Amino acid sequence: MSKIDHSLFSAHEHALEESFGDCPECGKPLHIKNSKTGPFIGCTAYPECHFSKPLHDNQTALLKTLDGVTCPDCQSELGIKKGRYGMFIGCTNFPSCHFIAPLKQQEETQVRCPKCQSGELISRTSKFGKQFFACNHYPKCRYVLNFQPVNEQCPECGWGVLIDKKGQYVCPQPTCGFKQ
Repeated sequence: MSKIDHSLFSAHEHALEESFGDCPECGKPLHIKNSKTGPFIGCTAYPECHFSKPLHDNQTALLKTLDGVTCPDCQSELGIKKGRYGMFIGCTNFPSCHFIAPLKQQEETQVRCPKCQSGELISRTSKFGKQFFACNHYPKCRYVLNFQPVNEQCPECGWGVLIDKKGQYVCPQPTCGFKQ
């Protein structure tokens, strides 16, 4: 008497292949394939045909249309959308119009970037909703802080900014141990 239910293993191995259809480039069937970055859908005639597509498309979803707010580019309605990098405001006439705007406006902190000395640190929000402060000259300057910057110079190392970490002013430089 076996504890294994053999009826679970009687399905045909290639039953899933038909659900992905045929390759739009060569007409051969599509399969699920694996790579170092995860599974994807690829053509069975691989070295000859290089067609592939993601297993799960990261398309944007329209959550709500904003009544009375029009796109500055095409005068269509704007809507709140959710994409792979979080929520944003985008045009509902998407394939024709590519207008997007952030959901929350970036706040300026009036603190000069200590790395490039020409930009300012602005408040931004990650795709997970966490606030951080980055130089507004990104991608030329990639300076980032995870805590609120304070426009004061570190008295020990001379770095151009301190951070407010749980009520204490702390130097963000890892080699400096200044706390006030």
